[in-house]
Amino acid sequence: RKQRERGGRKTKRDRPMRRKNLEFEPLSTTALILEDRPPNLPAKSEEESQRHRQEYSEMVAGAKRREMKEAQKKKRQMKERYRQEENIANSMVIWNTEILPNWESMRNTRRVRDLWWQGVPPSIRGKVWSLAIGNELNITPELYEIFLSRAKEKWKSFSETSSVNENEECGVSLADRESSLDLIKLDISRTFPSLYIFQKGGPYHDLLHSVLGAYTCYRPDVGYVQGMSFIAAVLILNLEEADAFIAFANLLNKPCQMAFFRVDHDLMLKYFAAFEVFFEENLPKLFQHFQNNSLTPDFYLIDWIFTLYSKSLPLDVACRVWDVFCRDGEEALFRTGLGILRLYQDVLLQMDFIHSAQFLSRLPENTPAHALFSCIANTQMISNNRRWNQVFSALMKDGLKETDKSSSSSNNSPALRS
Repeated sequence: RKQRERGGRKTKRDRPMRRKNLEFEPLSTTALILEDRPPNLPAKSEEESQRHRQEYSEMVAGAKRREMKEAQKKKRQMKERYRQEENIANSMVIWNTEILPNWESMRNTRRVRDLWWQGVPPSIRGKVWSLAIGNELNITPELYEIFLSRAKEKWKSFSETSSVNENEECGVSLADRESSLDLIKLDISRTFPSLYIFQKGGPYHDLLHSVLGAYTCYRPDVGYVQGMSFIAAVLILNLEEADAFIAFANLLNKPCQMAFFRVDHDLMLKYFAAFEVFFEENLPKLFQHFQNNSLTPDFYLIDWIFTLYSKSLPLDVACRVWDVFCRDGEEALFRTGLGILRLYQDVLLQMDFIHSAQFLSRLPENTPAHALFSCIANTQMISNNRRWNQVFSALMKDGLKETDKSSSSSNNSPALRS
């Protein structure tokens, strides 16, 4: 009986042999296409086997091509990185030995402006920004320490006596309430969250808290406004504490920043109107599309201006925008806005009001610096032979049609009313 059972079974010798020596290197599970079928299924024909070998060969070739492309891409990236590092090193020598020692006489020369446009070397960026922003307010490190001490006393008093709501009931001013520890803490926690350096426990948390707190005591008429934390954070990354405060206070004292942070509606409307003049001049098709969808500049410009693009763009790209802003002043902020619209024009033309507003409030995280600055460079800030300052000055005069048109359209904007 055992012999009959043994005779009825297929021996190892009778079973189909699996291919041991493949002609191709197995590519994950795709190599299974070369295997024979299980014994309980019909065997492959020679034609089918040949077709499977061909298909597998194409799979392997495709994988090798992808690997080669990826290797070439990495090689190009490394080459570009080395080139950038070499340019930065050469540029830094020029800045340190020629430009910075002779700042006043060289800052407006064509050569320096061209170097500025290419990006200030990170190691001296803070120094260049400080010189470009200036210190018209004559703030000293000692003055910063005085206002920092006042801020610490105020926070201690708030924590010991009452909450923000209790202060409100007692008639404390808006500026005083906005200088409270709780409101500043809330905004700090949302400042560059991906870096994990400004949040509680991070190396720059207390420093950012100090700069913002000191400013609210220095300018109680302005107080703390959401968005300030991003500007202060960028300065802290490039300057020492007292120098960051000095640059911060002077930067916010510029006319454009003061208009926005004090929410001066009339002035903000003038800036929006001037922006739209150059918007229509440079991007007429997109301008008309936005007009048709009632998408006014305040829906996207307010956030960009409040944070000087440091929240909307990758940090390294935003720092280059700051470089140009320090070189050209407020015009650069609105030119950058037009550059962003130019960069994403094709995408925005396909969107309605809701999707356009959402897209502009959260730009792609991988916004390429080269492409953006190419778009900014191609944006002409001249309209009817008038530059930005001339257009803005004209709009500041009462009775101009541009002002009336802007006021009638923008006053109904829910973003500005809020």
